[in-house]
Amino acid sequence: MEKRILVAPLYWGLGHATRCIPIIKALSNYGYTPILASDDNALLLLKKEFPNLIAIELPAYNITYPKNGKHFKLKILKTTPQLIKAINAEKQIVDQIVDTFNIKGIISDNRLGVYSKKAPSVFITHQLNVLSGYTTWFSTKIHQHFIKKFDSCWVPDTKENINLSGKLGHPKTYEIPTQYIGPLSRFEKKGTSIVNNILVLLSGPEPQRSILEGILYSALNNYNGRVVFVKGIMEKEQTVDTTKNMTVYNFMTSDLLEKTINESKLIIARSGYTTIMDLAKLNKHAFFIPTPGQTEQEYLAKRLSDQGLAASCSQESFTLDKIKGASTYKGLSSIKHKTDFVELFGLFERK
Repeated sequence: MEKRILVAPLYWGLGHATRCIPIIKALSNYGYTPILASDDNALLLLKKEFPNLIAIELPAYNITYPKNGKHFKLKILKTTPQLIKAINAEKQIVDQIVDTFNIKGIISDNRLGVYSKKAPSVFITHQLNVLSGYTTWFSTKIHQHFIKKFDSCWVPDTKENINLSGKLGHPKTYEIPTQYIGPLSRFEKKGTSIVNNILVLLSGPEPQRSILEGILYSALNNYNGRVVFVKGIMEKEQTVDTTKNMTVYNFMTSDLLEKTINESKLIIARSGYTTIMDLAKLNKHAFFIPTPGQTEQEYLAKRLSDQGLAASCSQESFTLDKIKGASTYKGLSSIKHKTDFVELFGLFERK
């Protein structure tokens, strides 16, 4: 009899979906049958990666960013009612999915309503502390209130002093059953030659994704070197346009993206946690531009810069000259940690 596990990442950029890819593969390797659930581009990406798996659409959280990063917290506050409505709606759908497919376990990556009393439920997050400036204590308490509804919390990082998430994933006290499962990445390091000077990786909610696309495209259009530009827009068909020194993709699936990152000297990207995990796995030099107003990304970019690992700057201050010093940083390094999937999936073997 199939042991079906529901895997449901949040769509807030593609990072939550992409870091679930190694978990989905591990479930299949260990005899489970993953059922996928998400919305919008995250669901489309998972369908492209796993065309033979059942994929179910969940209500969208519809999180967007303001054009001015200073208004980020106000924007999130205003969208709270529709967010709660989406969480309640997805909770009802999850109850139906559990009954219809006889679900034996649930893995939610930051989807707050994807849990059930009928099946062991796991919440994946690297933010046990939710940074929001003066309101960090409040945003953290709210987040932990939701996490407590789950049976376990998996943090994609190590518990040791050498880690990737810093204070985000390492609170002073733990109120929730927590396991550090090691950094997650769908990629492997390859011994390939460098053929691209710069690779641009874009993702994240609008309108900030498009704003950064315009800034970087304009700056790199006259760059004297080979550039690959990935917009991070999931569409039914892949498009590729080449002009002068730049090749522009709307999106890349995992195999091509792994190859392209390995072949690129410098990666310019948002300082999203999944991107950091991927680039650390591949030991790459990076230049990070945090999303304006997103305190988590600003913290991670500054932390890596202070450690001498990766250069960064704010979106509004970016110029081509800023990347000249990126090579003087050490570059990101992989953290050796073998994820024990047998132990983790043991939660789903409970009677």
